[in-house]
Amino acid sequence: MAHSEHPTLIDYDRFSILTAGRAHHLLQLAQQLSRPHPARLPLNRPMVADLLSHALQIEEFLDAYGARNNRHWSRFRSLTATLKLFADVAYQLLHIRHSLPSYRLPPTQPDFALATTQALEFAHAILIKASNGLIAQANHLHLPLPASDIDEARYQELLPPGRLPRDRAVRKVSSAADTVIYAATAYLNLASESELLHIADWIKPGQYSSCFPHPLSEDTLRHLKVRFHSLQALYDTHVAETEVESPDTDLPVLRGHISIVYHLLEIATHLVHYYERHLNTKTGDASLRRNPVISISALMPLLMNYAIAYAGYYLREGRCLCLAMLKRYAEVSTIEAPVPSYRGFHVRPATLIAKIAQHYGSPITMELEGQCYDASSPMEIFRANERINAGKRRWLAAEIGHLSFSLDEPGDAHQIRATVLEVILKLAEQGKLIIYQQPLNLSEAFSQDGILLEKVTTEIARLLATSQVDIHTDLRITFTGDKRVLSDLDLLARSGYGEDNFGNNVNLPKELAYLRR
Repeated sequence: MAHSEHPTLIDYDRFSILTAGRAHHLLQLAQQLSRPHPARLPLNRPMVADLLSHALQIEEFLDAYGARNNRHWSRFRSLTATLKLFADVAYQLLHIRHSLPSYRLPPTQPDFALATTQALEFAHAILIKASNGLIAQANHLHLPLPASDIDEARYQELLPPGRLPRDRAVRKVSSAADTVIYAATAYLNLASESELLHIADWIKPGQYSSCFPHPLSEDTLRHLKVRFHSLQALYDTHVAETEVESPDTDLPVLRGHISIVYHLLEIATHLVHYYERHLNTKTGDASLRRNPVISISALMPLLMNYAIAYAGYYLREGRCLCLAMLKRYAEVSTIEAPVPSYRGFHVRPATLIAKIAQHYGSPITMELEGQCYDASSPMEIFRANERINAGKRRWLAAEIGHLSFSLDEPGDAHQIRATVLEVILKLAEQGKLIIYQQPLNLSEAFSQDGILLEKVTTEIARLLATSQVDIHTDLRITFTGDKRVLSDLDLLARSGYGEDNFGNNVNLPKELAYLRR
């Protein structure tokens, strides 16, 4: 059936009767939350889950009738959305508080358990205020309020201590080391994607609003939340209930770090959504901005000082845990790789090699002609160029000496330039030398001392040092260390160390995407 260009309008009286029937239970809950303590409903998961369910249903109902764009009903709809969002936040906080002992997380300063309780009290206060606003708006819209009270017995959450015995058979895995390395590596890769969670470490409270929409937005946080949820699922599929998990006490702790970051990101996503949709002057709905349930100055500390700050803290702690696990399970091996074809170990290849070593935190040694270097240090890797360039200069002198030129006599500047160009072209034709700059920037003056061979060799060495030319070399290096790290280093080498033969940036394989962040 085709849609009409002018949809049928429903009159306010009929819509009010319809809404009163649909919102009966939500209004009951709001009335109970509006009551003074101790008559108010307790804040626990059964009550919050019911509030979330009914607020979600009424929000969808109101949206189906376009209440968001109606001046009479937009505030009622926005207050319903507020109840839904903060009920979800409160549920996540209640889950965190209940699950903290099983997460086995390290202690924090300030205390995370105390901060969670304070955040829960804050969310409770918002639910009470939003409930008061919803009741007031219902009266304004002449919606009849429920006369009967809710049976409080249905919202009791009696949880005696203890757990059921863990008596199921564990699953077998082919390799304990592979399983641990798989989980720890997945965490490290995701941690590299989540650097923005450390923003609370350095930004001042007065600058919080400047973080939106970049680098923080609902979209970016939702993406990270989904990725951590997937990582949690990966752990549960490949590690949980296996013969590896019980002996290695670090594995359940890793699961706890994954879960806490995921739940904190859920809370952060909800809060950023509320800021962008209801409080931000550029993108927010004006129906709540005139008389907000929560101000920006009150929302930001909950978002930044609790959700983002602790997510960043546990992200960092989880990374340290993974690095320690990888060291324990490391299988040491050796690979050979070519020296980078463009200028050897200059900034780009040296930095990328060091990033891989730092990413995994495992000691990796790079060896060139008997000399060893720490592959996690760019400056150490730079030093390898000294040996490479010294070898190139020795090779250059030998090659020039083999050419059929008369190089024993002294030469004037004109003769030296002509011979330099002739030697360079000859070596380039033989594929032994690469020319990066045309025309070459040759010296204006030359020493009067020495024979022509020495002057030509010195000049070409200068062109080499100033990157106008380079010498093709078959030098190879050896990396020694954890096989998982070596696998990425081998992939980097086969990708030209991130550049082509002329030093231009090239795309890296998706497995090395963390290097570009």
